[in-house]
Amino acid sequence: MQQEYFFHNAKWVGAETRTDKSFAVLRGSFELDTVKSASLNILGLGFFKCYINGSCINPDTFLPLSSDFEATCDPIDEVISAHRVYVPEFDITPFVRKGRNTIAVHYGGGWYTYRERVFGLPKVIYCITAESGEGIEHFISDENCRIGDSTVCQYNFTWEEHHDFRNQGDCFSTDFDDSAWANAVVTEALETEYCSTDCPWDKLIREIPVKKIRETPSSVVYDCGENTTGYPLLKITGNKDEKIIVNFSEECQPDGSLDPTHIHGQQFSITADGKERYVQPEFTWFGFRYFEVIGNAVPECVKEIYADVPVSSTFECDNETLNWIYKTFIHTMLCNMHTGHPSDCPHLERRGYTGDGQVTCNAVLTIFDARALYEKWMQDIADGQDVLSGHIQYTAPYLRSGGGPGGWGCAIVEVPYQLYRHYGDKSILEKYYSNMRRYIDYLEAHTEYGVVTSDKKGEWCLGDWCGPNILYPDRDITSHNQQVILPAPMVNTYFMVKSLKQMCEIASIIGRDEDIPEYEEKINYRKGVITAAYFNTFDDNFVMNVQGANSFALDIGLGNEKTYENMVSYYKKLGYYDTGIFATDIVTRVLFENSDSDLAVDLMTNDGEQGYEHWRRNGATTFHEYWDSNRSRSHSHPMFGSTVAYIFEYLLGIRQAENTVGYSSVVIAPQCVNRFGKMSGSITTPNGIVAVSYENQHGTVNFRITVPEGIKAKFCFAGEETELSQGVNELQKLS
Repeated sequence: MQQEYFFHNAKWVGAETRTDKSFAVLRGSFELDTVKSASLNILGLGFFKCYINGSCINPDTFLPLSSDFEATCDPIDEVISAHRVYVPEFDITPFVRKGRNTIAVHYGGGWYTYRERVFGLPKVIYCITAESGEGIEHFISDENCRIGDSTVCQYNFTWEEHHDFRNQGDCFSTDFDDSAWANAVVTEALETEYCSTDCPWDKLIREIPVKKIRETPSSVVYDCGENTTGYPLLKITGNKDEKIIVNFSEECQPDGSLDPTHIHGQQFSITADGKERYVQPEFTWFGFRYFEVIGNAVPECVKEIYADVPVSSTFECDNETLNWIYKTFIHTMLCNMHTGHPSDCPHLERRGYTGDGQVTCNAVLTIFDARALYEKWMQDIADGQDVLSGHIQYTAPYLRSGGGPGGWGCAIVEVPYQLYRHYGDKSILEKYYSNMRRYIDYLEAHTEYGVVTSDKKGEWCLGDWCGPNILYPDRDITSHNQQVILPAPMVNTYFMVKSLKQMCEIASIIGRDEDIPEYEEKINYRKGVITAAYFNTFDDNFVMNVQGANSFALDIGLGNEKTYENMVSYYKKLGYYDTGIFATDIVTRVLFENSDSDLAVDLMTNDGEQGYEHWRRNGATTFHEYWDSNRSRSHSHPMFGSTVAYIFEYLLGIRQAENTVGYSSVVIAPQCVNRFGKMSGSITTPNGIVAVSYENQHGTVNFRITVPEGIKAKFCFAGEETELSQGVNELQKLS
């Protein structure tokens, strides 16, 4: 849609003197003779807070959502497919009144002026649509608005925000005298598509009480009890010109001081004006558990901020590790849902990495009501595709980052495929089918001797990622090439074959059957190449059967019975994961698919140093970047959470019947029942909640299964099949 659809004749305006680090406050006024209703469409770039008559209508938000805002800084030698900006709309009826009203917009910073990709200079546009006694009226931003300085005087989106309250009046109120302020100037409009905001945005989720854990004459350290995202609300009582500093960290040292290796440069600071006031960051969030306050300020609470994406599942069993995995993945994932995309971490980078996002996509859609968020993010992925070559970026929205042509780029196929599986709406496949084909062509163009060997010139070309250090366990190895010994071309070609197999299904679903022979030919050829390059006929292993090598092959129909037996034997002996983010997912799923659920559970619950229990036992409240926490820069990375989906699909046994989608038909086939005394859980499908619980009692298992209307279901256990009725089903089986 065009600008006029949302803003009528409004103009983009800003300060006459601006830099990408500028923050400002824009003020306008409007008169209403009566008030029936009023709405506001507004954009303040990068982020904005809007006040109507002194009341903030969007506190604790980071709007607008992230996107490839406009065609001003595409990647080198590439042309991004599309640019868009998301326009939020607010009902401001409760905030307006008869007579004179004031709108004040505090704006700047955010993704739009982020240091690695500055789209343009800070600016604002708004349109108020009011129904009054005069009918429908529009009040718009233009050069009659007044503009003044912000309290924000130092800022970096991922590091710091500094407020200076000296000489700053209450510029958001109706009574503020802005006569000394300059008029706004009309500035450049965006070259973009304007879209409605139909994706959950960040909001205040809860207020967390804090505990004082260390006090010195100069500072106090607080603990909010868990790793989280957001910021503290501070009551400041500082003298004029006094500087108050807040530092954040994910870890503290034994003496209670902040661990400097996990501060990541995160700091909020204030220059006080001598008045008592409540303050908080306005244009960034932090990822932390502990924070240190230096100066005359006391935290009232910590505000936990992230996107309002509902958890639509439940799970509980008598194994504390599995309970922890489920709950902690939820918390880690929520801490990484900001500004309309799933991120890698909430502090260091905050980017929508396509590798991290696609490997966890199935798990997220299983346990969250995340359809709107992932449909928006899927559009980001497609928008970032290079129109010249078909290249898919490593992050969406695009920021120059590292990744690879398989586990990252193949998100263009995996994400819509998973959305279709979970919701049954084939329009998402139709929408992005041409993007998928173009990316397959891109992979074809980056092969040597049949395997995918390169990506965009000058960029990374990774295979798996964040594997443990199995070659030199006694050395401090940080180079990725010394962590993952699987050949990247094997991994990338695996993803190409996997995507082609998915595209065979997709082509059949959307009526493109004529494309299937081409895909099948490509699949057979690539499978032959992988076998020729990486299969050892002497022992029936791929790449020595380490770091999940055999699982990659088995997952696309390669290897033989001995290959699978070798993988099982290897992990039984090893007893823990030796895998990166992709192989962890594949190894676990392949074991469950072959009913080796006991081994899969052993890996998921192992108490060695490379597993979830290691994190739990050491007090983690979010997933870490590496199995070895000492090597993790970030202690809030969701990418190892893909296995959570298999708790539901195999341990509870809630799986879609073969050749069905959208949970129109399910098979309840719980595995590993004798391993647990009791287990219960549920997922929310398009047709309602499917719930399974069971309890082992003296050799008998009592099952309780709830099937909503509109779903066909059968129960499979111990070689028997039972048709289930809609409603509550209670069954008793011998264990």
